[in-house]
Amino acid sequence: MQAATTIYIREDLKDQLNSLKRHPKESYNDVIERLVTLAVDEEPLSEETIAGLEESLGDVRKGNLIAEKEVMKKYGVK
Repeated sequence: MQAATTIYIREDLKDQLNSLKRHPKESYNDVIERLVTLAVDEEPLSEETIAGLEESLGDVRKGNLIAEKEVMKKYGVK
């Protein structure tokens, strides 16, 4: 059996955890485990992805941007 521990959380955070329960009797442990599983990405970014992100950040820093309206117009999105 795994050991249990007690933690302090603010009342507003407890309310948020309550709102995330799938059913009223779901434990906080299950809610937190689900959140952690969603938040932790086990697969690292590839070198290609990192290079693309760095290139994009460089474009942003240089001001090489296209307005959202222009992109929508170009691709016919309304």
